[in-house]
Amino acid sequence: MYKTIIFDVDGTLINTEDAVLGSLQKLLKIDYNKDIERSKLSFVLGIPGSDSLPKLGIDNIDKANERWNFFMKDFYHLIHVYNEINNLLDTLMIKGVNQGIVTSKTTQELKDDFVPFGLMKYLSYIVCADDTKKHKPNPEPLLKFLEISKAEPSSSIYIGDTIYDYECARDAGVDFGLALWGCKNHENIPAKYKFEKPLDILNFVD
Repeated sequence: MYKTIIFDVDGTLINTEDAVLGSLQKLLKIDYNKDIERSKLSFVLGIPGSDSLPKLGIDNIDKANERWNFFMKDFYHLIHVYNEINNLLDTLMIKGVNQGIVTSKTTQELKDDFVPFGLMKYLSYIVCADDTKKHKPNPEPLLKFLEISKAEPSSSIYIGDTIYDYECARDAGVDFGLALWGCKNHENIPAKYKFEKPLDILNFVD
């Protein structure tokens, strides 16, 4: 039974895949005259732009990230909260379970892409990409969360949708639950639990 549930954001609480990849394609086409199909860009999901953009041969990362976020606004209408998430977070709060997020979004990206959905009231502790020097899959973001929340690793679980989330949890000494509703290649990602739908998580709290 877990006392602390830590969530990833993209692909776990909200579906941003179409918006993230669509805006990235637009950035690459308009600013760099690069046509890259979506399937070849999916590696960016789950890690900060500062880590993914250099792999696309982009040098001025700050400017490119700023432009990426600018184009993201054209795709906001595609972002939505996954089914059952509101019910899950509300039930966990009623049960007194500590909840928070560890995300590869920057604080500003979280404000732009996530805050409008009204879920922040459930989340007591937040770790964004600009809160740590190292990012997922490095364990530093989760270790930061444990530090600020004073949560015990043994009674905490991190729930995410990518291999980066699993590796972060593994190296932080925290159990990992795979969010199958947002995951594309679950057979290649180890996890202590694989949750078919969000409300399945309630089976593992008091």
